[in-house]
Amino acid sequence: MDKEMNYIDVANSWLTGDFDPQTKCQIIELRNSDPAGFEDAFYRHLEFGTGGLRGIMGVGTNRMNRYTVGMATQGLANYILKRCAGEDGLSVCISYDSRNHSKEFAKITSEVFSANGIDVYIFDNIRPTPELSYAIRLKKAVAGVMVTASHNPKEYNGYKVFWSDGAQITAPVDKEIIEEVAKITDPSRVRFESGNRCGEIAVMGRDVDELYLRDILSLTLSPEAREKHPELKFVYTPLHGCGVRLVPECLKRLGFKNVYHVPEQDLSDGDFPTVVSPNPEEASALKMAIEKAEQVGADIVMATDPDADRMGIAVRDDRGRMVLMNGNQTASMLTYYMLSRRKELGMPRDGGYVVKTIVTTELISEICKSFDVPVYNVLTGFKYIAEVVRRNEGRGHFICGGEESYGFNAGEYVRDKDAQIACSLVAECAAWAAEQGLTLYGLMQKIYREYGYRKEGLTSLVRKGKSGAEEIRDIMARFRTRPPQTICGSAVCRVVDYLETEKTGLPKSDVLQFFDEAGDVVSIRPSGTEPKIKFYFGAKGDDADSKIERLKAEFVKA
Repeated sequence: MDKEMNYIDVANSWLTGDFDPQTKCQIIELRNSDPAGFEDAFYRHLEFGTGGLRGIMGVGTNRMNRYTVGMATQGLANYILKRCAGEDGLSVCISYDSRNHSKEFAKITSEVFSANGIDVYIFDNIRPTPELSYAIRLKKAVAGVMVTASHNPKEYNGYKVFWSDGAQITAPVDKEIIEEVAKITDPSRVRFESGNRCGEIAVMGRDVDELYLRDILSLTLSPEAREKHPELKFVYTPLHGCGVRLVPECLKRLGFKNVYHVPEQDLSDGDFPTVVSPNPEEASALKMAIEKAEQVGADIVMATDPDADRMGIAVRDDRGRMVLMNGNQTASMLTYYMLSRRKELGMPRDGGYVVKTIVTTELISEICKSFDVPVYNVLTGFKYIAEVVRRNEGRGHFICGGEESYGFNAGEYVRDKDAQIACSLVAECAAWAAEQGLTLYGLMQKIYREYGYRKEGLTSLVRKGKSGAEEIRDIMARFRTRPPQTICGSAVCRVVDYLETEKTGLPKSDVLQFFDEAGDVVSIRPSGTEPKIKFYFGAKGDDADSKIERLKAEFVKA
């Protein structure tokens, strides 16, 4: 059967099957008004990957809707029941963000779990992804689901799966769940309504908030500095997401009284009406907050993404201008702050460690070395940072960890990146820096003077379709067989191929890294979710800014 007959037949099966009338009307409208969109909606099943689901919302097998969410949940429920056969009191935790249909998808997810005899704890309203991570361990649940598409455009939604340790699923659990989800090929196989077996559905609310806030705020280190610097002014924006519920409360409990909002962006709205993209990595997302900072004379701007697990900041430079800090800088600064403060307080070093991803700045490694604190390098994705924390339970304690894509966490209460913790630590770090007569910008310059200036850059090549996938494979093959001998004129002294797991000690991954004698590094990896190949550049030295441009010209051929 050819592709056209296949997608038409699948669509017709939805039109004649046991689907709700609204869905059927939408299918007919899509078929008549957008033939290409109609084909795309039904030509395949929305892929359940190692992190769960993510896709455009709408009708069809290749879209996020109540039926595809139900199918994913049924597969996950089947896996839980199979893996935990014979165990009593199985439960899952569910949360959702402010995206359109997130509440509806969370409700469907809870009902399918319940219909399969699994108890459910679901939040009473939008909550951050890190609070879901916290709740899973608090409730001793076997798994968790967060309905979010993170910082994707408004047309998207998603479904992140967490395991009993509060972290996103990793091998072998991820692959095993994917196999079970793949067996649910039709919505008729989903238990949308409970029969004789019915798990209880309990609502979580302020009680969990209080425990979560108590624990994450216990990780702060400088109450005296906070008390001495009430003059600090902050602007915070949740970018229409769920950070609005807890980030301001964190800052208030830490004693920061001068916290200004962007009222239009406090509104939890899945259309994200004031931004092109609700992504704190992008300068345009912080535009309104920076304008507010200029109006009120604020020192620092903080923004979080829709599910409040990532944070971006802007600070005033030595000329009083607002400048953005990138994820590498923020993670380095917070690592330096935490290690410095722990040393000042005489806290024990034994067993403490830091974790970063392989494409995150080597500045963190140098900072950790100077404090004699071990640092682990892991594959890209915060779930791998959490995996180290799980592996080291009882043998060491996780101080903090970060990634270049604006994720940071401290302590072991949450097993994912956490913008609530990150915002709290940034504010406290500002007070600690003020004790030394420094702004956060000045603190970052001090770090550069101590460890050497570094600059990072990222360039992506988009290559769509089958030919694009082949071109990306060819690029990786070329760099493997003919690795560069120099980087910006400095000899390459180390090459790491992450397909060689016996050498790296990490799971196999299609990533290459080249290190030179001057301290520069180039990392190359195909994206796991998009048709692109990414080049990460890290340059060291006073000429690092110009080096980045030279590296892009050397390695990226458009």
